[in-house]
Amino acid sequence: MKQAPNCNEPFPLQGYNKLCFLKNVVKNPKIEIGDFTYYDDHDDVANFEKNVRYNFDFIDDKLIIGKFCSIASGVQFLLNGGNHLIQAISSFPFAIFGHGWENAMQDKAYPVRGSITVGSDVWIGHEAVILPGVTIGDGCIIGAQSVVTKSVEPYTIVGGNPAKPIKKRFNEEEIETLLKIEWWNWPVDVITQNIQLLTSKDIKALMQVHQQLKSA
Repeated sequence: MKQAPNCNEPFPLQGYNKLCFLKNVVKNPKIEIGDFTYYDDHDDVANFEKNVRYNFDFIDDKLIIGKFCSIASGVQFLLNGGNHLIQAISSFPFAIFGHGWENAMQDKAYPVRGSITVGSDVWIGHEAVILPGVTIGDGCIIGAQSVVTKSVEPYTIVGGNPAKPIKKRFNEEEIETLLKIEWWNWPVDVITQNIQLLTSKDIKALMQVHQQLKSA
């Protein structure tokens, strides 16, 4: 039987250090990455963590990414540390400058829209930007240079600024089936045995494998 790649190997492509399995490279505890999710950077994979912007310890938010995601070079995730007041007279962050302005935020708080959550088997294209509080469902595709301001339903292709749905990858019944299957949670040896199936369009056959696993 063929052996799957080692998800604990930082650089799975021999002699190539511009693509990494992210969980082995990211060090910030506020960033959670699932197995086999990879990042491909034109220059240095360390850019991924640099591109998780406004990630401050004093704000209770995270970036959570599932398994088997494909993340292209230049993708940016903007967390809540970059938020300003938008309903006040001024959006200027007076308090951070001190010198008599420290009390500007007394009894006030900057808006926090929540963590960014990316499901499994998501492809995020070149230089896309994901804003705070966004949830991207399993199986989504985010077009290159898109700006994702709102959550995206599973298995949806979106693109543009702001990103808008282009189409669903499958019909609703097929999506419901795929969300039940959650193939990314199968044992790695089962995934390896069914690589040809996972790169086909045969959802019914995939469901049969899922049912066999459940009954085993």
